[in-house]
Amino acid sequence: MASAAEQLAANLNFGALAKSEDLKSRIWFTLGALIVYRLGTYIPIPGIDTVELARFAAQNSSGILGWVNGLAGGALGRMAIFALNIMPYISASIIMQLMTTVSPHLEALKKEGESGRKKMNQYTRYGTVVLAALQAYGIAVGLEGQGNLVAEPGMFFRASTVITLTGGTVFLMWLGEQITSRGIGNGISLIIFAGIVAGLPGGIAAMLELGRTGQLSTFVILGIMIMALGVVAFIVMFERAQRRLLIQYPKRQVGQKVFQGDSSHLPLKLNTAGVIPPIFASSLLLLPITVANFSAGQGPDWLIAMTSLLGHGQPLFLALYVMLIIFFAFFYTSIMFNPKETAENLKKYGGFIPGIRPGERTAEYIDYVLTRVTVVGALYLSLVCLLPELLIGYTGVPFYFGGTSLLIVVSVTMDTVAQLQGHLYAQQYEGLIKKSKLRGNRK
Repeated sequence: MASAAEQLAANLNFGALAKSEDLKSRIWFTLGALIVYRLGTYIPIPGIDTVELARFAAQNSSGILGWVNGLAGGALGRMAIFALNIMPYISASIIMQLMTTVSPHLEALKKEGESGRKKMNQYTRYGTVVLAALQAYGIAVGLEGQGNLVAEPGMFFRASTVITLTGGTVFLMWLGEQITSRGIGNGISLIIFAGIVAGLPGGIAAMLELGRTGQLSTFVILGIMIMALGVVAFIVMFERAQRRLLIQYPKRQVGQKVFQGDSSHLPLKLNTAGVIPPIFASSLLLLPITVANFSAGQGPDWLIAMTSLLGHGQPLFLALYVMLIIFFAFFYTSIMFNPKETAENLKKYGGFIPGIRPGERTAEYIDYVLTRVTVVGALYLSLVCLLPELLIGYTGVPFYFGGTSLLIVVSVTMDTVAQLQGHLYAQQYEGLIKKSKLRGNRK
């Protein structure tokens, strides 16, 4: 006889989407919110010369500004009200996670459950406002120092820029929370997803233009497209990969009844750190290029030499990129997953790994397995992120079909589809109960 899960899977079909008014309203709300976000990326802040700004953005497209502009869907290059995007919120979240390892107060809040999570979210919002204000002020000062970008430099321009950009980030933070609660998927992730996807048509058009002018052959373009599909399948396979540790629970007696021992699994993801390692590594490596672009080639000789060595496809750049990705993969995994805490929780509830003594030995075993799994995950991240760098460096293809952008796009798509399927499961659950003629349905 088929299990309830098998019956549920057999009766699942996306035709139920037309019958679920709640799910349709969530999808429309999500699409509407993302359209509002995209419209905001075309509204420039006051006091900017758009012609000079376009020239400046093209000049600095190879540095960290160009990379952030790609994640923001071009909003930074247009200096729109959403130029900072949601990046200050992500930075504040990462800082809060790092602070939990050094602050006893934050570590205690993390263990308090829902109330502690709400307080930490509030602290993250405050940190977002502070970081956004600091970054907005830095942008205002930097724009004033770039010739004729600003019509009327001064304190009024700086104040208006800080208020506008900070307000835009706060609005996006609120919009992301609304998508999470009233729409489909994680709102913050979907905002970043929309910014990246918005730049894909331009990248494809640029690649096809190279093929039309003869700079790229048709076979190369077809090879790139096939390789892109292969990279997507590769990412999906590794993002879903897990190392499951068998957890056994002993028999227990409640009153006169003896319950049989149960078993479950402790899943260890192959890529626990997610997209954080490539983001940190790219930021650090693109910083010297950004400084050199701002100095317009007038900086010290060592900075110019370092910039040339850290160009796309250069051996030093590739070596440092891999080393930083591996370092941050281990570093962030150690923050996200604590083997000692996991071993203590298992011991507290009577769970144990067969053949391993509960307590310290269990923590050592989990740490041993997690280290080996993280090695594979770090190498997987390095391979995915090196592929576009090699193509950009040696073929001149201006289309990022891999790396951080594709990791974010694939991960967000998988998460959104999983949530959509969850809503469809809930929609069809009542019909499954009726077909199974369960006792609970008789009223």
